[in-house]
Amino acid sequence: MSLQTAPIGSLDPSLADQITSGWNPVCHITYNRDTWVKLLQPPSDYAFEEAKLLCQESPDTWVAWVPDYGVVVLNRSCFYC
Repeated sequence: MSLQTAPIGSLDPSLADQITSGWNPVCHITYNRDTWVKLLQPPSDYAFEEAKLLCQESPDTWVAWVPDYGVVVLNRSCFYC
């Protein structure tokens, strides 16, 4: 018995196109006001690692309150539930 291996990144381009066709890597999580979220990187060393969403500023940004820091504007890529 033998094991066939392939180096990482050596996927046939046509196969990769078939796999990813129609795939849309968009996050569909809906955030609501007053939701506590975890920050990927706190705004300071002394700030909490969580924030409370106050209001949505744009489709991609939220105004949030971070304990021991204050009010910040967060991009959706900066936090998660």
